[in-house]
Amino acid sequence: MSAPMSDQVGDDLPLVQLLTPSGERVENPEFHFDGDDAAIRGLYRDLVLARRIDVEAYALQRHGEIGLWPPALGQEAAQVGSGRALRPQDFAFGTYREHGVAWCRGVEPADLLGWVRGVELGGWDPYEHNYNLPSIIIGAQTLHATGYAMGLTLDGAVGTGDPERDAAVVAYFGDGASSQGDVMEAFDFAAVNHAPVVFFCQNNQYAISVPTSRQTAVPIAQRASGFGFRGVRVDGNDVLACHAVTTAALQQARDGGGPMLIEAVTYRMGAHTTSDDPTRYREADEVESWRAKDPIDRVRAYLDSAGTPPQFFTDLEGEGDLLGEHLRERCGMMGSPDLAELFDHVYVEQTDELREQQAAFVAWRGQYEGSPA
Repeated sequence: MSAPMSDQVGDDLPLVQLLTPSGERVENPEFHFDGDDAAIRGLYRDLVLARRIDVEAYALQRHGEIGLWPPALGQEAAQVGSGRALRPQDFAFGTYREHGVAWCRGVEPADLLGWVRGVELGGWDPYEHNYNLPSIIIGAQTLHATGYAMGLTLDGAVGTGDPERDAAVVAYFGDGASSQGDVMEAFDFAAVNHAPVVFFCQNNQYAISVPTSRQTAVPIAQRASGFGFRGVRVDGNDVLACHAVTTAALQQARDGGGPMLIEAVTYRMGAHTTSDDPTRYREADEVESWRAKDPIDRVRAYLDSAGTPPQFFTDLEGEGDLLGEHLRERCGMMGSPDLAELFDHVYVEQTDELREQQAAFVAWRGQYEGSPA
């Protein structure tokens, strides 16, 4: 059965849980994880490598190789569980902290570093992996996701019964963003237009330094009912539960059943960004209590009890080391961008005004020795 977490705001909604912190599988009457142990090993690999990306990037920032990093330490289950529920034709809209989702969508991990190294002009092609560029403006991506979802309906890509065609959208945001007007507008547009979008809130307990208890008097998932759609609360440190609930929500959306809000109750173990000091606004005992609910440790406990060969973990550790080496090498190889390319990416088709501005910039730059032609 789903188990509540007493240290969260409100207990009005049940918390869906399928894997306890001790690694025990439990049942939920509505949501089920249908994968076998091989599938769980695959999710464990994603969790470990997503964390390795995060740890390496954090170290790169501390070594002065990148200017800033927003850690996702502790939130891997919410991101991997939901990310692996997406089909290729689905589309994800995230923030600057969805490193695990980007990994699941096939984004080159080193591409996550360009903007924080100050050498990236635009990121990647969103359509290559159906993963949008990260939104820095808090909450704005929920409107983008809703608009894209409405477009899917207009394109006839919803409710056809064809699993290869029907598509849905996931909009990721945090508990702090739930206080933004953009998110409320997105909820309203999605509900009124029956848009195939899943709103996935990672409630990591803090909007920088402001705790969830100062942001809302009810569980965030409960807010959905005011807009006319369902909200579900899930253990955000349980990768199986996050996968099961997101799978169900996405299928409802693809079938034409409209939006759903998922509140993944998790915890940001590290700082908001590398410029933040979380010890100024939270107690060490609180952090330790959440450390016992670590999303990776509980899957490891289950796999150990299921008789997973030790070689699996040894091989995965080696894979993580190679990934870390790859990130360090790629980061060091990132060169300075050609600023003239900025004018190429403002609109889909470049305007005459932009062409004139680009030519003027190139001419100005050409006056200086050593500048590219």
